[in-house]
Amino acid sequence: MLTQPTLGFVLHDVARLLRKRFEQRARDLGLTRSQWQTLAYLSQNEGIHQGGLADIMEIEPITLVRILDKLEARGLVERRQHAADRRIWLLFLTPEAYPLLTEIRGIGEVTRGEALAGISDQERVQLLNTLTIMKSNLLEACRLPVDGKEASHG
Repeated sequence: MLTQPTLGFVLHDVARLLRKRFEQRARDLGLTRSQWQTLAYLSQNEGIHQGGLADIMEIEPITLVRILDKLEARGLVERRQHAADRRIWLLFLTPEAYPLLTEIRGIGEVTRGEALAGISDQERVQLLNTLTIMKSNLLEACRLPVDGKEASHG
């Protein structure tokens, strides 16, 4: 008996295939997925401290430290001590990272183009609006208790 795929399964598959196709194109950049994701997030949050970036990326701080060590060794990321608190390291991209980010963004555009082939501009706008509303709904729902229990913040 074949059942209709659920929204969750389709969203998961689309996200997985987008990542897979992006990775196929990005292979020659010499970066792992976690490294290019870190560069992308950092480009939107320069000057952030390591813990804040780990929170945004939803990864453990120690995992981010390892990624940053590798990116720093490649000359793509720079850690600077906070002026008032020497325990805090602020993160910045180096000039060498920007051409790579331009390439990453170009690969992203091509990959999105492949995924959205045959979908009209109006349908694309509606899809993004619908997904944005779903995200907002779920963010709000995650703040509420489930079955009388406190919501998990992990």
